[in-house]
Amino acid sequence: MSYDRDLIGYADTPPDPRWPGGARIAINFVMNYEEGSEPSVQDGEGYTETALTEAPLDPGVNGRDLAGEGMFAYGSRVGFWRLMRLFQERDLPLTVFGCALAIERNPRAAAAIKASGFDVCCHGWRWVPHYHLSEEEEREHIRKAIASLRETVGDRPLGWYCRYGPSVNTRRLVVEEGGFLYDSDAYDDELPYWTTVDGKPHLVVPYSLTHNDGKFGRGGIATGGQFFEFLKEGFDMLYREGAKTPKMMSVGLHMRLVGHPGRAAGLERFLDYVSGHEGVWITRRLDIARHWQAEHPYQG
Repeated sequence: MSYDRDLIGYADTPPDPRWPGGARIAINFVMNYEEGSEPSVQDGEGYTETALTEAPLDPGVNGRDLAGEGMFAYGSRVGFWRLMRLFQERDLPLTVFGCALAIERNPRAAAAIKASGFDVCCHGWRWVPHYHLSEEEEREHIRKAIASLRETVGDRPLGWYCRYGPSVNTRRLVVEEGGFLYDSDAYDDELPYWTTVDGKPHLVVPYSLTHNDGKFGRGGIATGGQFFEFLKEGFDMLYREGAKTPKMMSVGLHMRLVGHPGRAAGLERFLDYVSGHEGVWITRRLDIARHWQAEHPYQG
């Protein structure tokens, strides 16, 4: 196998992103909508998914884990609406990483997303690891996800992001399918960058599992205050650096995690904190991709 990893990237000469208004930092908040598409007994996996919930690592439940199902359902029944309110009350943009089947199973949430003006980046047909799918299964998941989101939220998705990480085939299949402006299946930079896939230009807008409420699920952060402080320190450094080398900051949110009030309070503090700074572009992921395409076109 050839060594195809790029360990250099922009190195010590990152490009000036030329964010709108001369912003020192671009911030994109992402709400992961997964609840209802996760592995389940009802959908044929034979077990209940409990990842990124309050459940112990191994609940030891044979068959359906009704507690695990309930913790996922909290995200779609309650957490979703709390996060929507936090952003809409402040007139702030948001990106939804939407699992197509999950949104399909909640018409009320689908209608709210459709009416919100938030962009939807496809988070797969289901919240399952794509690296466990065959190439043909993955190709079919991509097709089904596009058709479903077009029906539920009114537009086909222009962005793509897998659960955790892609398979070795994902990016090629996304480009093969066509119609996508970018994918976010990367954690390797703080700026977008271009790749070439089968001779075609393809844009990558990296995501982050660092500035991400997943740390609640792994025990790295316990309180909303700790979440606020962690995000604040990341923002403060990027904001200082942005006087010379502006970057982007992705903040990942999960409805069944930060959607709980004691955690949402930390997110609320952070939204108000960054909103109080000048030179901050809080924006949708799609707008970052379009900006990069216009300001930094593919060079080959």
